[in-house]
Amino acid sequence: MSFRKRNLGLGQQRGQPDLRPGSSERTSDRPPGDATVSQKTTAQIPGVRPSPLDGRPTTSTGTPSLDGLLAGHAGFALGNSLLIEESGTTDYAGTLLRYFAAEGVVQGHEVLVVGVGEQWARELPGLVGPAGNEKGGEDTAERKEKMKIAWRYERFGEFGGGNGPRAPPVPNRSPSRPTAGSNDQSSPKTFCHSFDLTKRLTLPSPNAVNFVHLRPGSSQVSPFVSIIQYLAQRLSSSNANNIHRVIIPALLSPAIYPPHASTPTHVLQFLHSIRALLRQYPAQLSIMLTLPSTLYPRSTGLVRWIELLSDGVLELVPFPHSIDTGPSLTTSGAATAQEEKPQGLVKIHRLPVFHERGGGGAGGAGIGDDLAFTVSRRTFMIKPFSLPPVEGDTEAQSDEAEGGKLKVDIEF
Repeated sequence: MSFRKRNLGLGQQRGQPDLRPGSSERTSDRPPGDATVSQKTTAQIPGVRPSPLDGRPTTSTGTPSLDGLLAGHAGFALGNSLLIEESGTTDYAGTLLRYFAAEGVVQGHEVLVVGVGEQWARELPGLVGPAGNEKGGEDTAERKEKMKIAWRYERFGEFGGGNGPRAPPVPNRSPSRPTAGSNDQSSPKTFCHSFDLTKRLTLPSPNAVNFVHLRPGSSQVSPFVSIIQYLAQRLSSSNANNIHRVIIPALLSPAIYPPHASTPTHVLQFLHSIRALLRQYPAQLSIMLTLPSTLYPRSTGLVRWIELLSDGVLELVPFPHSIDTGPSLTTSGAATAQEEKPQGLVKIHRLPVFHERGGGGAGGAGIGDDLAFTVSRRTFMIKPFSLPPVEGDTEAQSDEAEGGKLKVDIEF
């Protein structure tokens, strides 16, 4: 009777590496230059974490609700571009760009803004704290008061907790937490922050936001050539761990670009070059751009080509001003009286990295449902939208006016 070593495959010979999923000797079968980096390397870069689906590096857009819509990756996958179209005269898409830029400044990423002046960086929203603590500043005093009261009465109800001798202290066997000034590498890093639109972000240095200006020239020369040359030079000379966020506000807008910029030969060649840079630097570059759909509607062939050359396409459709005057029309059926009313609808035409293993969280993110966005002082919220009750349904209207409260007595 022969004995075989435990945990050894039947067809495996000595000297060969173990290719089981849990083995540390498993070699990577990914080709060189793949977009996915190791989780150890990703965790060392601030503002970057691996995707829960396939491990590719992702960064935050500065808006948690938008991060949750991006094909289940819980963030914006690096090496991709996101096009945001908006109709009307509002600038909600510009607000998303400012959140994206402010998140990059806080995380220490290199932020590159194309086409606009330095005044754009002075309008970045102010930092509040980590995402999810939007109400932290309001109830801080109340929380401190509760902690103070709990400390005063912590010994009530204990044996000998009165004026008698105190009980010996119980040793704390829980692991000590690192302080704020300690350099503990295992402390969790903030992936997304919360910002206040009524405040302004203080830039850590004058070079925190870099601007790429358009060079005037003849109509025969593309105005985007200098932009591509600057981005290629900046990426080639930077460190491999530097994350670059490129922001292109109001692409092809007459207020920023010359008239010949909308020539298909110029703009499509520019987007092809942008796509080539994204594929060349898949773990360092992410691009977000906006397009005024009122000037360039989706029914035109040029906009269709622009969407095909973008990895993700979203569309913001603000409600008309006449609808905003009627509160019953803009109130979501799931909203209560305390919640903000939506300012418009969100249409998802394409998501970055939705194929392969991406898109696993599409059902939970509400993709396929009607979505609406709400812009308040501290949040840009994207959530499901439903129509209000029918005009003749008085019972549903009364429940909605009461904030969605249910009746105490339920009759069967």
